[in-house]
Amino acid sequence: MTLRIKLTFLGTSDSIPSAKRNHPSILLDFDGEHMLFDCGEGTQRQFRKAERNPGCVSRIFISHWHGDHILGLPGLLQTLSLTGHEKNIQIYGPKNTKYFMKKIFETFVFVDKFPLEVHEIDKKGIIVDEKDFYVEAEKMNHGTPTLAYKFVKKGHLRIDKVKLKKAKIPNGKHLSDLKNGKDIKVNGKIYKAKDFTYGDKDVAAAIVMDTKLNDKIVPFVKNSDLLIIESSFSDELKDKASKHFHLTSKQVGEIAKKANVKKLILTHISMRYENNMDVILNEAKKIFKNVHLVKDLESVEV
Repeated sequence: MTLRIKLTFLGTSDSIPSAKRNHPSILLDFDGEHMLFDCGEGTQRQFRKAERNPGCVSRIFISHWHGDHILGLPGLLQTLSLTGHEKNIQIYGPKNTKYFMKKIFETFVFVDKFPLEVHEIDKKGIIVDEKDFYVEAEKMNHGTPTLAYKFVKKGHLRIDKVKLKKAKIPNGKHLSDLKNGKDIKVNGKIYKAKDFTYGDKDVAAAIVMDTKLNDKIVPFVKNSDLLIIESSFSDELKDKASKHFHLTSKQVGEIAKKANVKKLILTHISMRYENNMDVILNEAKKIFKNVHLVKDLESVEV
């Protein structure tokens, strides 16, 4: 069975929540790993609405330290402490993350009952590297240290058992070499790995939260299977978007097209569009067809 990446959108608003949209937060599930990208105010309650236990989280990735992206963090950590959470939690964020985490713990009485590690990211590159996946970060432009993230499910070579049977290649340690892409020799005969294996391709989900248009976005999200990106403003407010270091839905459509992504997800929607979401959706869709404006508690798999 092919493992899928599942993303649940716990919050999809911008800096001001509405009755329908909570502050930004995305839960990513993959093969027993549960990762949270941003943790806006009310995120732990959104977990309950999604019928998920916040205790599942093992890693938290902060895009930047504006309040709408992190004010749910103190409450989430407090709840985990009070409910006997014991698993290690890794927190990743841009420059100054260790300083801000220290300040958070100075604002209330926190009973530390579980190990917590904070990683401060100040350069582009892979920040988590596991057997079946990795997470990469890239700096964005939002007037404060800001990161975009990309989760990549690694492709692996798999053995074609039908071809193996036809060639009458017996089981043995040599099969592990074959799976690692190495040619093998069985009973004096050479069998080439490329003839008996096939590969799953990498699957990438890129998450670009608050940022001004910049030349790092397209290379970072290039060929992603899924691009989740902030769409705070319509094109008629492009000057306002630039002033506040945000993107317009037209710019987002252009990014998706240039980067050759497979699917585009719009999030971080301003409440000014609460009663007319089509303005945001249609501007992006004019440029890039496979686009979806996501709602709170909605899930997407890739």
